[in-house]
Parts: sequence; structure tokens; C-alpha cells
Amino acid sequence: MADLYLFGVFLAITSGIVNNFGTVLQKKVVNDMPKEQRDEHFYKTLIKNRLWLFGLILQNGIGAIFFMWAQLYVGPALIPGLMAAGLIVLVIGSLKIVGEDLALPEVIGIFLMILAIALLGLSGMTIDIADYNILDLDLLLRISLFTASCFASMVFFEIIQRKTSRNSFRGLYLAIISGFCFSLANFWIFPLMATIVRVFEMIAVFGEVIIFVFASILLTATNIYGIKYIQDSFKVGRASILIPIQQIPIQVTPALVYLVVFFLVPPGNLELFLFIFAIFLIIVSSFLLAKRQAQLEEIQ
Repeated sequence: MADLYLFGVFLAITSGIVNNFGTVLQKKVVNDMPKEQRDEHFYKTLIKNRLWLFGLILQNGIGAIFFMWAQLYVGPALIPGLMAAGLIVLVIGSLKIVGEDLALPEVIGIFLMILAIALLGLSGMTIDIADYNILDLDLLLRISLFTASCFASMVFFEIIQRKTSRNSFRGLYLAIISGFCFSLANFWIFPLMATIVRVFEMIAVFGEVIIFVFASILLTATNIYGIKYIQDSFKVGRASILIPIQQIPIQVTPALVYLVVFFLVPPGNLELFLFIFAIFLIIVSSFLLAKRQAQLEEIQ
């Protein structure tokens, strides 16, 4: 069982690395593109570029496969934090593109990220899909309450961002909404993975089919709107601040999933401390690495 857990940790880290490496490849192609090609037939030129297509496949194909595979062994509580390891690849890749060296804050950020990933692995706060009946009414109620809470938070920040006149605050609220979108996407992989095999084997009951369809729609919508909201936030705020702000809901909600949705008790007080401290380190690291992430995001 320990070997499967470590394998799941490896898969989640690999997913984050592959996903962000794909992003770096795509941004490199865009950065190397002559200005006249960016102005005319931009996407048509990209689609013809093999390196850009390879980056797209890594980001949205292979990275997603590793992400879903990891769900089978570690569950939705640890994966968002473990995938944050890919930010190291993103930062180093951005440095190569812009032709600069690592600054001291970025060295510290990378060290903190590596430490955080190690602590997450040691926490052992895994969720085994096989232990749960996705049709259990109590579990479905808690899943519904968690989902509704995330949506309510998104609606709240959407309302206040529309009412505020300061662009800096609007950007923060939009980034938070994006974070909640991806929090939902990260969580709803669990119901999808719990039903997908039975659906495709044509042995699923009606309730499992409904959950599978709803999960598929929700995953698509939350990923699309998560990207839209963070891009909208960049129009009114500084990406170097907004990117780590986006990470706060993404990294914090897994603790609620573990403790409230699945009613799990941490293996011990030490493990719970390691889990919470690792999430804190990831958020701090995200702020330290945000400048380089922002440079990569601004390549269009």
C-alpha cells in the first residue's frame, strides 16, 4: 500500500511538471514568433508549429492523464499541492525564455516549494476512492454542500468585483474566483474517476451516469471559466500578485475536502501539521516565484 501511495505522489508531481513544461514550450514558440506573424494569422501559425502542438499535448493531454491516474492513489486532498512542484519548471523555463538568472527570492521560493512537496508526501493525508460509495446519500450531501459553498464564494466575489471601482481590487477578486473554479475542477475529478469505468463498461446504474455526466460538464466549465477569470484579472491588475492569490483557494480547499467532505481524521497531529505547514509554504513560494510566472503569462 505504501508503494502505491508513493507512486501516486510521483504521478501527481509528474502531472504538475508535464503540465507546466507544456506551458513553457508554448510560450517559447510565441516568444520566438516574429511580430508580423503575431499580428496576422496568429493561431493559424501556432497550429502549424510542431513544438507548440507538442506543448499543447503535454499540457492538456499527458498532464491530465497523470493527474487523473494520481487520483486513484492519493485522492483530491494532496494532488493540488503536489502539482505545485510544476511551478519550479515554469519559473526556470521563463528564465530561459527571457534570458535572465535566478534572483535570491526565487532561489528561496524553489527551496520552499521542494520542502513543501516533501512535507506533503510525509503527511500521508490520502483519500482512497475505493473506500467510498459515490452513491452514498450522506457523502453526496457533503459533496453538494462543498460544491455549493464554492459556487456561493464565486458569486460573492463576482458581485463585489462588479461593484468596486478600483481595478487593483477587481483583479484580486477575479483571481480568487479563478482559484475557486480550479478548486472545483480538482475536486470533481474524484466523482468522475469513481464512475468512469462503470459507465464505459455499460454497467453503471442511473445515479452513477448522472454523476458522471454532471462531473464531465462541471470539469469542462470550471476549467474554461478558471482560465477566463485569471486572464480577465490580468487586464486590471499585476500578474505577479494575482497568480499567487489565485493559488490560495486552490491550496486551502483540499484541507476542507479531507476533513469535512470525507470526514477523515488525520493519521496524527504531526501529519496534520505537516499538511497545513506545507500548504502555507506553497502559498509563500508562489508569491516568491510570481514575478517569473507573470513574465511568462505576459508573453502573448
